[in-house]
Amino acid sequence: MTSSSDPQQIAPKAEFVVVANRLAVERTTADDGSSGWQTSPGGLVTALVPIMQAKDGAWVGWHGAPDEELEPFHHDGIDMVPVALSEAEVAEYYEGMSNATFWPLYHDSVAFPEFHREWWDAYVAVNRRFAEAAAEVAEAGGTVWVQDYQLQLVPKLLRELRPDLRIGFFLHIPFPPSELFQQLPWRRAVLEGVAGADLVGFQVPGAATNFLNLLRRRLGWETHRHEFVRPDGSRGRASAYPISIDTAGFEALANSPEVEARAAQIREDLGAETIFLGVDRLDYTKGLRHRIRAFGELFTSGELDPEKVVFVQVATPSRERVDEYRRLRDDIELLVGRINGDLGQFGRPPVNYLHQSFPRDEMAALYRASDVMVVTPLRDGMNLVAKEYVACRGGNDGALVLSEFAGAARELKQAWQVNPYDIDGMKATILEAGRASAREQGRRMRALRKQVSTHDINRWAETFLADLDAV
Repeated sequence: MTSSSDPQQIAPKAEFVVVANRLAVERTTADDGSSGWQTSPGGLVTALVPIMQAKDGAWVGWHGAPDEELEPFHHDGIDMVPVALSEAEVAEYYEGMSNATFWPLYHDSVAFPEFHREWWDAYVAVNRRFAEAAAEVAEAGGTVWVQDYQLQLVPKLLRELRPDLRIGFFLHIPFPPSELFQQLPWRRAVLEGVAGADLVGFQVPGAATNFLNLLRRRLGWETHRHEFVRPDGSRGRASAYPISIDTAGFEALANSPEVEARAAQIREDLGAETIFLGVDRLDYTKGLRHRIRAFGELFTSGELDPEKVVFVQVATPSRERVDEYRRLRDDIELLVGRINGDLGQFGRPPVNYLHQSFPRDEMAALYRASDVMVVTPLRDGMNLVAKEYVACRGGNDGALVLSEFAGAARELKQAWQVNPYDIDGMKATILEAGRASAREQGRRMRALRKQVSTHDINRWAETFLADLDAV
């Protein structure tokens, strides 16, 4: 649904407020040049929009354009509350502190985190702005759910502004052990910021344990199992809530005649007996170098026949203004070029590398067309691509190779699990999954599909919010 180019402006007071780095809408431009808004794709928005519509909710977030201020507006039954960011704040708060400090630090320092005081100053200022916007829009006694690592100071700031609110926080990425987290110069402020929430959610139990241990050891707070006690005697709770996908939506899409036909066309175009697939954001945490090197060695040794097998790697563009990501793209493209130059034939490269984004229906077709999905991040909070692949395998066929360092590995136990740092081990597991009998693949896939079907995105949201109400 797209709102008009001149949306209804509001002065909202909401019972339920979501605070995220980005709004739940994207700007659109019509053929006549007029602009409007459409609801963003993605599991989080899909799960929360019905709840927000039922509760007259508001969504606080940046609308994506720097140096532009917008008034709140109404869209698709939800009050949208834009938070303005300057070009400098995008560079320092988002690209800097969020994605060059917290992101690598929280992903086991796969890349070295950078610590710059000016980035931290911008992060504090922007978090305060988000907290003030949420405090302004929430009604008395309302519920506010803060999302992810860009806004870790908001819970405490919001509690100071509005002690009447019930506040939740969910971290979508990993949370590191104390040995890594203690490198952060502003560790106390971050811990106190997150602990301002009544309920802190993580993807896996180990992350919640890391957080509680840090509260006890670094701040000297009292903790009891999942509970922590603030200096003023008030209590909060930290626990694991593994996020999931819109399983039913993916199943319906994968079974549609259009996607079935497109999947058949993909197989015909690739002309391979066996298709291996990787789908990731172009990010150094995703293990792309290791994975592509493993496939290159398998093709070179002849264990995978480039005349019969193809590896398709979709690498969605990501943070292209950050130097580390530009270097990663150069490295990956050089590696793919060498493999295809050495082993490829006319019209038949063994590695099909696609550095672009695809719509949801095209991804569903790729999932259906592929025989083996290879998901091997070096560190991942969850990894929803693995769950999307499983949801699209309605015939209970196909195989999933999954890194043991992805949060999803705790749930998807019937996947072929690998250590992505062990390239020889990964090669052996890729071959094992690709050569497994239809019976073995079916046995594993049925178990995977049961897990993904019963633990979908709606169950995740409902469970977290029910527990937040009970705190």
